Amino acid sequence: MNTDIELRHLRYFVAVAEELHFGRAAKRLHLAQPPLSQQIRKLEEILGLTLFDRTSRSVSLTAAGVEFLERAQRTLRNVQRDIEETRSIGRGEVGSLHIGFVGSAMLTTLPAIFREYRAAYPSVRLHLHESFTAKVIEGLQNGTLDAGLLRDGDPGDLMDGFVSTTIYSEPFVAVLPARHPRAKQKSISAGALRDEPFVYYPRSAGIHAFEKPLSLCEEHGFHPQIVQEAHNWLTIVRLIGAGLGVTIAPACVRLIASPEVVCLPIQGARIVSNIELATFAGESRPIVKRFAQIVNESGA
Repeated sequence: MNTDIELRHLRYFVAVAEELHFGRAAKRLHLAQPPLSQQIRKLEEILGLTLFDRTSRSVSLTAAGVEFLERAQRTLRNVQRDIEETRSIGRGEVGSLHIGFVGSAMLTTLPAIFREYRAAYPSVRLHLHESFTAKVIEGLQNGTLDAGLLRDGDPGDLMDGFVSTTIYSEPFVAVLPARHPRAKQKSISAGALRDEPFVYYPRSAGIHAFEKPLSLCEEHGFHPQIVQEAHNWLTIVRLIGAGLGVTIAPACVRLIASPEVVCLPIQGARIVSNIELATFAGESRPIVKRFAQIVNESGA
């Protein structure tokens, strides 16, 4: 005889124990009564216990049946919970997600993206890692990050096995001290910055992101003299406000500009700064795909 208890045995037993009537239990289970009675007898044989006292008028649980009912109900609840959790994992609704991002992206649509994702998937443990484009790419390559949000990442830096999609674009602006002679202009040519000292972020933050804004100067035949480096735009803007120089920055820095600086559109500038989502090529994990879906839809 097969001595393995199956989930159906537990479901049948719980139905009879809760109804205390084989006919009603059979109807609840969409079974005929004789097969149900047969399966209950088989369960009792496997256990070596009598679970029900049966008479022609009534059905009641034995002492062993009362104890077994509590355990059977708990087992069925646990199985159902495990099934639901597994389905949630398959839908990308639970688990851990590590996202790298550049700090300046927080001045664009990124906070709204994180808010929307948190609202849609509250059970996901979201781990956010702020860094530079180069460090985000490094995290993708060594597997510590599941996805990354870059600024002006060079596709060549990602190497084979990764893809990037632009989700947000913005123009560059010139940032000048408010006391600068050209501060009251409505716009400025990049060529007008030829003799100005620059406050800028380091090349190590990301080569393409470093070179792209400076190409606006190179179009006018010069490479600016960088007199001071800083690792975030807030520091750069404050140093400019203190009179240490000027810079070219993504337009989003207007959000953190103090009264000591002005941000001017750059005349004739054709290039823009891009925020890009980078993921593994052929990414199949639902938890990452759901995040990417929200990012792409928010950037549309």
